[in-house]
Amino acid sequence: MTLAYDATTLAQHIRNHQITSLELIEQTLTKIESINPSLNAITHLRINEAFNEARYYDQKASSRPFAGVPIVIKDLGQDLAGLAATSASRLFSHNIAKNTDNFVQAIIDAGFVILGNTNTPEFGFKNITDPTLFGPTYNPWNLDYYSGGSSGGAASALAADLLSIVTASDGGGSIRIPASFSGLIGLKPTRGRIPVGQNSWRGWQGASISFGLTRSIQDTAQLLDCLQTYQPAAPFSTPIFELGFTNTFKHALSPRIKVAYSLKSPVKTIVSDDAINAVLEAVAFLNHHGIDTIEVDNPLDGIAMMESYYVINGGETAAMFNTIETTLGRKLTSADMELTTWAIYQAGLPLSAIDYSDTLATWDRASFVMDNFLQEYDLFLTPTTATTAPKIKNQPLISSKTIEKMLHVTELSKQARLDLVYEFFADSLALTPFTQQANLTGQPAISLPTKIARNGLPLGIQFTARKGREDLLLKIGYLFEREQQFKFLHPTMLKYI
Repeated sequence: MTLAYDATTLAQHIRNHQITSLELIEQTLTKIESINPSLNAITHLRINEAFNEARYYDQKASSRPFAGVPIVIKDLGQDLAGLAATSASRLFSHNIAKNTDNFVQAIIDAGFVILGNTNTPEFGFKNITDPTLFGPTYNPWNLDYYSGGSSGGAASALAADLLSIVTASDGGGSIRIPASFSGLIGLKPTRGRIPVGQNSWRGWQGASISFGLTRSIQDTAQLLDCLQTYQPAAPFSTPIFELGFTNTFKHALSPRIKVAYSLKSPVKTIVSDDAINAVLEAVAFLNHHGIDTIEVDNPLDGIAMMESYYVINGGETAAMFNTIETTLGRKLTSADMELTTWAIYQAGLPLSAIDYSDTLATWDRASFVMDNFLQEYDLFLTPTTATTAPKIKNQPLISSKTIEKMLHVTELSKQARLDLVYEFFADSLALTPFTQQANLTGQPAISLPTKIARNGLPLGIQFTARKGREDLLLKIGYLFEREQQFKFLHPTMLKYI
């Protein structure tokens, strides 16, 4: 099993009896045993159950697209009955999922064999993966660096070729950021495209969505076909793409397609030369293939959008901990969680229904603006991240002065608490200012691994499309893939792990 094989191809090999699912599981576990200690990407395994499921697929022919292929799921909001479900939180360090949620059930129905789950920051609040509970996840491109977050464990596992495909989720870039930092394909689908429930239905009021990370457009399209759904009970829905994504992504792009692009951070922070050059190289590539491009300014107020984002984060976090307190039968304290989580929680407590409703109205207006923009331009191209992954050591993303404020967050006013959230995320946001808007407006967006920066680490470019137009993102991705523009981690680079 090498980088030459994506999950779709491996499933075909199983159907053709070129390899058994059991053999594939055994090979994968051998890799995990050898490489995962250096990465800290996978936190829990379910070996006996996986073997039994693999034997089932080996004994019974299955038409499921990914029948017998191993996968790992994210240890955050993706529950499989009997598997650890910790959210990387000390509060749930021994928690075992009692039920399988609808997203994970769809993964099972696609034929995957779930081997375990992957590391994530506590409750997924960060764009790096460094939970106190499990420790940091390391980037296989260079172990001195993070692989991103919140799907950092998933990204490291895939980039290091421990598996051919992984699940992930994205509430502000948590699929696309690790895709950029780790050299992978990361699609955030349209709001309402992917199964939700049984535990969570709204997912940060629609900002958060589950999907996966891949190394081929073929896998991305196939996975999207397996997971796309219409759920009448769900608060958000998007029409089923009846043609099927795997039937369209290889079709030629319209010669009249127009791509708008921006090199500026929407929150007015610095964008590295490497990230700018990644977009400019993509622009030149598109022009070479007859696609019109035009440089534009982002039509949204990025700072205002981030302020609204933190309001929803705070409100949703306060609601989550209210439920947890009811379940535990006691009040929570700062000792129950990491400082970042505590500060977000405290920022959410004083918020009113008016604050919350006004913020959702802001998101609705932004969605309208972006829909109009994406009718004028078919795609919007930006860097995925403003720079490559940050170092794990000696690069604090929160200053000691800000940490002192966070320790005294309960003494602050409502507005001061919200201002503090913006302050302690400021350095992190400067690394990744491009991804959040698609979460707030509901549009699909994809990160493509097209650049190796001067420091030898990968960087992605991001395309955003109109709601429901993942087919267009897949087509543009396939153009880059077909012309060998993708930069994945070569197996020889893993020799030092």
